Amino acid sequence: MPSIKKPLIPLAAMPKNDIGLTIRDYEGSMSTLCAGCGHDSVTAAIVRALFELSIPPHKVVKMSGIGCSSKTTAYFDSAAHGFNSAHGRMAPIATGANAANRDALYIGISGDGDSLSIGAGHMVHAIRRNVHMVYVIENNGVYGLTKGQFSASADIGSAAKHGEANTVAPVDPVMLALSLGASFVARSFSGDKEQLVPILKAAAQHRGLALIDVISPCVQFNNHYGSTKSYRYVREHELREIEPDFISTGREIVADLPHDGALMVAMHDGGLVRFRTLPADYDPTDREAAMHYVNQAHARGEIPTGLLFVDESIPDVHELNHTSESPLVELPFEELCPGSAELEDFQKSFV
Repeated sequence: MPSIKKPLIPLAAMPKNDIGLTIRDYEGSMSTLCAGCGHDSVTAAIVRALFELSIPPHKVVKMSGIGCSSKTTAYFDSAAHGFNSAHGRMAPIATGANAANRDALYIGISGDGDSLSIGAGHMVHAIRRNVHMVYVIENNGVYGLTKGQFSASADIGSAAKHGEANTVAPVDPVMLALSLGASFVARSFSGDKEQLVPILKAAAQHRGLALIDVISPCVQFNNHYGSTKSYRYVREHELREIEPDFISTGREIVADLPHDGALMVAMHDGGLVRFRTLPADYDPTDREAAMHYVNQAHARGEIPTGLLFVDESIPDVHELNHTSESPLVELPFEELCPGSAELEDFQKSFV
C-alpha cells in the first residue's frame, strides 16, 4: 500500500518554534505500518525533536534501507531530502551524501535486519569513520516485513509465538558500537517518548555518528518460525502469486520509566521485558565503565536505556579526511576540477 498524504485539518493556533513553524510542518505521509507499531512512536519522537530544535525542514536528509523500519522516513518531514537505498546499504549512501554536503542533518533509519545482518559491515565502517549523522536502529528482534523470522538481535532463549526458542547468539548494536570506538551510543524504548526525544535532540547536535538503538516492539509477528505463512512452507506446498494475510489492529505500548530504576513492560504477545534507566551517578564519558555496565545489566536480564556513552573530542569523517570547510556542493566547478595543468603538477609529486 503506498503512503498517502495526511489531511490538513484546521486546528486552533498551534505553537510555533523559533523559525515560525508548527509541529505539522515536520510531519510526513500517513503511516501504512500496523496499528500500534513501535516504529510510529519513533517517528513521532523524531517529529517532536526536529520541531523543538527549530531545524529547517529542507536542511534534513533522510536515509533508509529496506524493511518496516526503513519505510518510516516517509512518515516525517515531507520537505526533507531523502534516499531509500537497497537492503543494508543505508550507511554507505549516507556517507557519500554527507561527504558532498556536510551542512545538512542526516538521519538514517534502519532496522535490526537492515543494519545487523546484511548491512552489518557497512554500519561498522560508518561507525569507524564517525560519519556525521543520527543513526537510528528500530530494533524489534524479528523480520516483520517477511513475516516473523528471528533477526540477528534476537536473544538466546527468546521464544517464538508457538514456543520455539532462539539458539543463536545475538548481535548487540550497543556493545558493537562501544567496542568500535563510537562517539555517541544510546538506547531507548519507543514507548517512552519522554526519554527518546531528548536523546534524539542530543544526537542531532552531536558532531559525529550518534547511534541510537531503539527497542521498538512488533505488534504482529514475533519470531513466527515454522508458520504456514512462511516462505519455506509455501515453497514446499502450493505456491501462489499472492499470499493474503490479515493484520489485526494493536495498541501502542507506552511506559513511563522511573529515574534510576527498573520497570517490567508487557509486550503484545504477553511476554515481559525489563527496562532499566541509568543511575544518577552514571558517567557517560567512560567507555570501559559503559561496556561493563551494559554487560552487568544484561546478566541481570535488564535492558539499560539512556545516553550510554558520548565523546565530543573524536574527530568526524570530515576532520579525519581534511575536507573543505565549505560543502562540496557549494564549490564552483573551477575549484572541483582545476584542469589538466593542475593534474600534471600533482602527478609530478609521485616521481
